[in-house]
Amino acid sequence: MKIFIPLTVVAALAITACSNPQREGVDARSVAPRPSPPLVYRYRCQSGETIVATYPTTDTATVRYKDRTYDMRIAISGSGARYVGNALVWWTKGPEGTLFHHDTDGTSGDVIEVCAQS
Repeated sequence: MKIFIPLTVVAALAITACSNPQREGVDARSVAPRPSPPLVYRYRCQSGETIVATYPTTDTATVRYKDRTYDMRIAISGSGARYVGNALVWWTKGPEGTLFHHDTDGTSGDVIEVCAQS
């Protein structure tokens, strides 16, 4: 019994066997992946102020508000994404963001700004 293998299959196997996914002379383990650029969102607030929120990682946010920058860390939320730092809370859900005072008991206090992505 003869087995018939199409020529295209043989050629594909030969090419695959000869390919080298690594660059010559470079150890793939030593090449670090490029970091992703941080996500940046701009919000226009009801007061007319602007907030620029930058997310360097999934656990951090930097909020620029009234010419000051606030570094924040992710916090527990019922929904959306909540970041806390520097006595402030930045809470987003979809295209909306709200800036709060952060109470000493760990909860969100009074609203400072209500904003929408612009």
